[in-house]
Amino acid sequence: MDTQTIPHLMTRPSTATARVSMGINIQNVGKQYSSKTWGLRDFSLDLGPGVLGLLGPNGAGKSTLMRILATITKPTTGKVTWNGADIARSPDALRAVLGYLPQDFGVYPNLSAVEFLEYMAVIKGLDSKSTKRRIDELLQVVNLIEAAKRPLGGYSGGMKQRVGIAQALLNDPQLLIVDEPTVGLDPEERVRFRNLLSDLSGERIVILSTHIVSDVESTATQIALIDKGRLLSRAAPEDLLQRLENKVWEWNVSSDELLALKQKYIVSGTIRRSNGVQVRVVSESQPEANAKNISPNLEDAYLYFIGGKI
Repeated sequence: MDTQTIPHLMTRPSTATARVSMGINIQNVGKQYSSKTWGLRDFSLDLGPGVLGLLGPNGAGKSTLMRILATITKPTTGKVTWNGADIARSPDALRAVLGYLPQDFGVYPNLSAVEFLEYMAVIKGLDSKSTKRRIDELLQVVNLIEAAKRPLGGYSGGMKQRVGIAQALLNDPQLLIVDEPTVGLDPEERVRFRNLLSDLSGERIVILSTHIVSDVESTATQIALIDKGRLLSRAAPEDLLQRLENKVWEWNVSSDELLALKQKYIVSGTIRRSNGVQVRVVSESQPEANAKNISPNLEDAYLYFIGGKI
């Protein structure tokens, strides 16, 4: 994914009007699936240009929220507005400027990447004259030029995911939603994709939904933590880390002590050493006499807040 070769994909025209008007307002949104099951409850969030990392465990309600924002499903309660317009009542204005990569992205196995993207361009109503150039640029971005004419059925999972990223960018979206986008990507591809998201933000709103902390660590300007369908916290990454100052500890224990330790504390990391196990623990107070205080990271913050220690 070489983002340096196509700078016009990275930023939209910067205007005062765009900065003022572009925004999503999520107001007390709930999604009920059965009498006892809610995917979301009383979820409220305001979003402007930048990258929001929506972080939470599997089943937390992230995909439900993404489908509502992508106008695929409607909320049971509350509403979502795009630039002031209710997207449930008037979805077309948002759909015209939306790029969406769902978690379960499917392709037509007999089509090549080029044919699939041409098909998606037609669905999105793109100008046929500029479509070929746009597809060529995006295939370069996602590093699929050499495989562009091969049937998608022969692609690896990571290659299919890169095609999904390309289709989400076809219409140069103002709102880009990507749900668990790095699934199937190798470590190098994952780093490239994170860099691409950062470069793409500009005057766009980018929502990255994931349960992988490292996916948002280097890209998100804001992080929203979600669990059991509710918003737990929304803050800049540095603010989350600040709230964990003096709450992260490190020391060595024996292998026999490790299980009991995990039952008592939030253990955010372990490293096997010749003299035992070096543990990293999140705790309000010093957990052991020989535990030393260390700087927190986002993995610590994620486990702390998801564990209900707000």
